[in-house]
Amino acid sequence: MTTLEPAIPSGDGGLLRVRVRLDISYDGAPFSGWALQPGLTTVQGILEGALFTLLRRQARLTVGGRTDAGVHARGQVAHVDLTHAEWEGMGRGRDVEPADAFLRRLTGTINRELTDGMTGRGRSVRNSVPAVVVRSATRAPAGFDARFSALWRRYSYGIADTTAGQDPLRRHTTLWHPAALDVALLNEGAAYLLGMQDFAAFCKPRVGATTIRELQRYEFTRGHDGVITATVQADAFCHNMVRALIGSTLRVGSGELPPVWLAERLAARLKDARSILAAPHPLVLEEIAYPGDEELAARAELTRSRRNAGHLEP
Repeated sequence: MTTLEPAIPSGDGGLLRVRVRLDISYDGAPFSGWALQPGLTTVQGILEGALFTLLRRQARLTVGGRTDAGVHARGQVAHVDLTHAEWEGMGRGRDVEPADAFLRRLTGTINRELTDGMTGRGRSVRNSVPAVVVRSATRAPAGFDARFSALWRRYSYGIADTTAGQDPLRRHTTLWHPAALDVALLNEGAAYLLGMQDFAAFCKPRVGATTIRELQRYEFTRGHDGVITATVQADAFCHNMVRALIGSTLRVGSGELPPVWLAERLAARLKDARSILAAPHPLVLEEIAYPGDEELAARAELTRSRRNAGHLEP
């Protein structure tokens, strides 16, 4: 991709910038995760390619939660910075709100990117239904940062054990577990992991980043259809943390290991061969929560300071 002009003109003191919040959903199956990777198709790559076509310059997205290959999202959030001229010019002189015009034009460009790019790699776009949908594009309040202003991220994970049965129509978004699972045991084990903890045993650590997180919710419920849904919520997640938590807790739910084993793993702070990753395809980023408009800037500053001090890496 060739950059035709700087991402945002410098030296304007922020006066030329319009920050736009994007609320995004996607089927992660065709993508190698969110983040840009050379030679691979990613969600960020598709979106930034569409922005490049629309703006005729490179525009970088900041995302609230980076998802791995095969992971889906219903409630992803990102932001991009535009100049005032770009924002106001979205309507091309028509009497239309810039946000509406931007969303309509971006959606059309994304659909063309998906159709041209993915069919060109030997994949078909089934029934022309896009794998990435920008559900809304709005001018963000002052101080908003999709990554640093976030209060928490919430994921879901669907599991069909032998009690639930295996619905072939849900095979792309549900783990088929080969044995019956005890929901009470799952929740008993999960309770040991709640709170501010060092999740080194359940993470793939990044260089210079901490493995301390606040796990706010971790619970399993069985629905009327028999499918078990895990809900996992934290202020932020380490790389592979959700899948490692699920994979380990399933060993407890099947009766293979006692619930206290999860507490022992947590205390050991050691990631080894017993740290099994659950499959990515049932994992969905459901929601990212933010404070009220007046608290966005303060929250972002707090998160940045904690990150710089080595306490957090969203």
